[in-house]
Amino acid sequence: MLRTSLSLLRRHALAPRLLRAGLRTSAQRRSGNPPMDFPCIDKLESRQRDLLSGPEPTYEKIVTGYQTYQHPSPFTCDHGGQLTGMRIAYETWGTPNPEKSNAILIHTGLSGSSHARSHELNRNPGWWEKFIGPGLAIDTNKFYVICTNVIGGCYGSTGPSSLDESGARYATTFPLLTVNDMVRAQFHLMDYLGIRKLHASVGASMGGMQSLCAAALHSERVGRLVTISACARSHPYSIALRFAQRQALMSDPNFNRGHYYDGVQPHVGMKLARSIATVTYRSGPEWELRFGRRRQKPDQPPALCPDFLIETYLDHQSERFCLQYDANSLLYVSKAMDMFDISHSVTQRLERQRTEKQTACTSVCMDASEQPASEEGHSGVETGDEIMADLVRGVSSAMQPTLVLGVQSDILFPVRQQKEIADILRRAGNTKVTYYELDAMYGHDTFLIDVVNVGAAIKGHLENSD
Repeated sequence: MLRTSLSLLRRHALAPRLLRAGLRTSAQRRSGNPPMDFPCIDKLESRQRDLLSGPEPTYEKIVTGYQTYQHPSPFTCDHGGQLTGMRIAYETWGTPNPEKSNAILIHTGLSGSSHARSHELNRNPGWWEKFIGPGLAIDTNKFYVICTNVIGGCYGSTGPSSLDESGARYATTFPLLTVNDMVRAQFHLMDYLGIRKLHASVGASMGGMQSLCAAALHSERVGRLVTISACARSHPYSIALRFAQRQALMSDPNFNRGHYYDGVQPHVGMKLARSIATVTYRSGPEWELRFGRRRQKPDQPPALCPDFLIETYLDHQSERFCLQYDANSLLYVSKAMDMFDISHSVTQRLERQRTEKQTACTSVCMDASEQPASEEGHSGVETGDEIMADLVRGVSSAMQPTLVLGVQSDILFPVRQQKEIADILRRAGNTKVTYYELDAMYGHDTFLIDVVNVGAAIKGHLENSD
């Protein structure tokens, strides 16, 4: 059956070329003008044909050299559903001291893997290569460093592309996740490694959400907190941007409601989603200096395919990504980011859902009887003062020495969101909160690029004796 379907798809893959040739000839006869070329569409169609005849991507092979922890009992998720045999991929650097009190947990961003730095089993540079190592910001001569691939991901941890108990891919039968779920899973790994208390929880972007969550919900197990370019609750602008990415992805005809593993990957939707995301990761001032209005081929007529250098940059970045990360993982992990809210009421509601194994509620929702009366504010539920009070209660246990970093050019997580983190921690009684605001032009990706300023701030905080 599958072989027949693929044969039909291959036959249909020829149709666009035949139709295009006919339309070009007909249009030229009518107008006398030469038809526009679309090399970018030709490339997409070529990849479609290659995917029809080639093997499906194996995301686990993109990152190698990690270790795997398998949880011995079913893992219940906040919104219902269970993961049996949940696996967490992780990598380590440095050496634990006898008390294992020098451990630092690095939390990743949306598509990050456990490979934060190179090592003997994988010599490829890691995504934070220049920040982790002997004498660097996170000094492996002093600290035992651990980084995981979050559950829901596709680089070794259990996610939608993993096999369920029946031997089939989870696909979109995978349960909805929360950032809280990801952090709880990581602390199961800490138990397995014999780490009672971390020296620090460190993360940027979605990783900064996780580090804040770890410090607030597992405060007795976290000694220090570093949260970079993150938020205490996702705001409408970033939710809208991630929604646009998911809509672009799910509109790909190959998406098939998430059940695409035996067919063609939704590569066009993934490419569009990544293009949208890349716009949010950097800044206009950087691109003014880097690209300006320069065109790739200024001596040729303008084109509808990538023409300006900024367009070729977006095309290249999204082309690299579209088959290197699982589409369903993008949906699930980005949705977890949207739902993140460290407020006390939300945390309590999620814990109650999980404890009572309530599977009917598939979003962060309240019964009408639970909703406080209000006149303005958060979706008609809370006033501004109520929101702030709820957030303060949510971090009331996070009394660790804390470093909050923001970047002025970040449009995805504007600095007001990092200021909010620092503010609620201070209001909760934390007297050891340090807030730095960097005047860097790299936007949200500053935490990956600015080794000098970001690295110095992290190193000072981790090695401070206070």
